[in-house]
Amino acid sequence: MSVALSRSPDVDGSLSETPSRIDVVTFGCRLNTYESEVMRREAESAGLGALEGGAVIFNTCAVTGEAVRQARQAIRKARRDNPRARIIVTGCAAQTEPEKFAAMDEVDLVLGNEEKLKAHSYRALPDFGVNDTEKARVNDIFSVRETAGHMVDAIEGRARAFVQVQNGCDHRCTFCIIPYGRGNSRSVPMGAVVEQVKRLAGNGYAEIVLTGVDMTSFGADLPGAPKLGKLVKTILKQVPDVKRLRLSSIDSIEADDDLLDAIATEARLMPHLHLSLQSGDDMILKRMKRRHLRDQSIRFCEDVRKLRPAIVFGADIIAGFPTETDAMFENSIKIVEDCGLTHLHVFPFSPREGTPAARMPQVRREVVKQRAARLRAAGEAAYGRHLSSLPGSRQSILIERDGLGRTEGFTLAALGTGAPGEIVEATITGHDGARLNAVPLAARAA
Repeated sequence: MSVALSRSPDVDGSLSETPSRIDVVTFGCRLNTYESEVMRREAESAGLGALEGGAVIFNTCAVTGEAVRQARQAIRKARRDNPRARIIVTGCAAQTEPEKFAAMDEVDLVLGNEEKLKAHSYRALPDFGVNDTEKARVNDIFSVRETAGHMVDAIEGRARAFVQVQNGCDHRCTFCIIPYGRGNSRSVPMGAVVEQVKRLAGNGYAEIVLTGVDMTSFGADLPGAPKLGKLVKTILKQVPDVKRLRLSSIDSIEADDDLLDAIATEARLMPHLHLSLQSGDDMILKRMKRRHLRDQSIRFCEDVRKLRPAIVFGADIIAGFPTETDAMFENSIKIVEDCGLTHLHVFPFSPREGTPAARMPQVRREVVKQRAARLRAAGEAAYGRHLSSLPGSRQSILIERDGLGRTEGFTLAALGTGAPGEIVEATITGHDGARLNAVPLAARAA
């Protein structure tokens, strides 16, 4: 549920006006990042790069109202920066709110989440002889029954590569709009996932991240109903060139025995799990229509830590969900320590129109903000304790940029050396409260 922004970089930070340029601006999850590479390829195939002024494609997120606001703001800025470009809006916010984006004067075309992955969709512009004045091309996402294994060769500007294994969600959490942007759960066939991983590993990516909307539901719609654990083991067996395999957010209640066995026995499967917890209080979890309870989350973390002592846990937690009392919120504060969480993503609750939670009795906005601030402080304290536990240890660090990288446990570390995508063995010498300080072993030996 995290919100991020990536783009093709320019020296001055503005969008390029080069006629052959296609800029893709990505909001939201790792799945969006992967799909943006597919979109870039399809848009190039459709000829958008040859248009005067080029094109800017916004791949939006709908997880929070703030994410939608940021997208609209970025669209307006893009039009000011490049008045000749064709602006196309797609992604989850475009799928759930197509009329709002189509009503923006800055926008030339709105595409749904299924349409954005097809080259012919990008030709629905007057430049290609289309006379239809309808700006929004968004079909019913629930009519989509399969998810194809789109092949990409690289992820622009990334040291690690993302691979989609699943899309959509069959669950209906009361706060979540995403099923209406992504549709029902559907899996990429195992063979297609393995081939995509092989391609990316062959192109030099040392770390592959498996991603999806509800990734632990993988396989339920495939022949034989293979689970995520089987997929992980198959990848590691059939693609020996993969040095590091990482999982994005998972739902712990769906973790299968093969997945737990892989966590315990496969050194190339990274010791970092990001959990979709959302709350630490049982009543709130029930009102969210989550499928786990507080004690189940705590027990999962305890059990996995026994299997892999070095495991690092992150989690999504919502502050100020409707009807949340002070006592209920304290349970969310306490679960940070009870689960031993390290990387915390805190979301102040914001009602999403069309969801049941938007009709529930709301917590006052100032209280929501205060609780979010307290949760973030608890997360920062937990992260500080984690940093303080690592000096003197040896860590394998994947360099991302400018001598900064991530340990196997996804902790940020500064080495001051190394090329993006390179894995450097290093000794941790300390930390500055935000990241680890590390010295490459070769330098230390010298």
